[in-house]
Amino acid sequence: MYPNIQAYDRGVMFSPDGRLFQVEYAREAVRRGATSLGMITDTGVLLVAHKNILDPLIVPSTIQKIFKVDSFIGMAYSGMVSDGLHVVNILRQKTQTHRMVYDETQSIETVSRDIAEEMQLATQYGGIRPYAISMLIGGVDPHKRLFEVEPGATLSGYKADAIGQGKKVATDILLKDYKDDIPMEDGISLAVDIIKKVSERKVEPTDMEISHISKKRGFENITQISKYF
Repeated sequence: MYPNIQAYDRGVMFSPDGRLFQVEYAREAVRRGATSLGMITDTGVLLVAHKNILDPLIVPSTIQKIFKVDSFIGMAYSGMVSDGLHVVNILRQKTQTHRMVYDETQSIETVSRDIAEEMQLATQYGGIRPYAISMLIGGVDPHKRLFEVEPGATLSGYKADAIGQGKKVATDILLKDYKDDIPMEDGISLAVDIIKKVSERKVEPTDMEISHISKKRGFENITQISKYF
C-alpha cells in the first residue's frame, strides 16, 4: 500500500502499480451510460442507441446519441453527453476537411485513429481530463467497417460490439446470436431485443435511435422503430 496514493488521483499520471486513475474513472462513467450497439450487416453498418431518458418532462427528440459524421460515416456514443457532442464536432471537422481536399469519404479506420490520437492526448498531459465516452464509429469506405474507441484511446475493429451500461450482457448475446453479414432487419430486431434485456426500465420506441450506413444509400435514420417492438 502506498501512503501517498491520493496524489495519483489528482491528475493524469501513473500510480506505482501502473494505473491511470482518471482513465479508470472515465471508463466508469461510460459503464453508467446508456447502451449503444453497432454491427456489420449484409448491406452496411447498423448503429442502435438507447437514450435512457429518466426525466418524464424531457422531449425525447431533443436527445441524440447517434450522429451523421459524413455521408457514409456515423457515430454512436455512451457516457458524458458534453464529451460526446464535442467529439462528434471534431470528427465532422476532420471528415469534411478531407472531403473538401480529396472529394471522397475518408477511411473509417483513419477517422477512428485520428480521434483516438485526440483522446490519447487527454491521458498524457496534466491540467486536462480523459474523455468520459466510448464511441462506435461505423461506415462504408467502400468496405463496411466498425470501430470502438474507449476513454484510454484504445482502438479496436469489430463485426459487432456494444458499449455503455449493458456491455457485458449485450456482448454475450451478440456472441451467441450475431451472424456474419446479418440481414439489416434481423440486426435491428436483435439490437432492440438486447437493449430491452439490459435496460432497467421498460423501453419504448421513442427511447431508441437507429441508423444504418450503406454503400447505396449512405447514412440514414430508421424512423419506423415501433414495428420492431
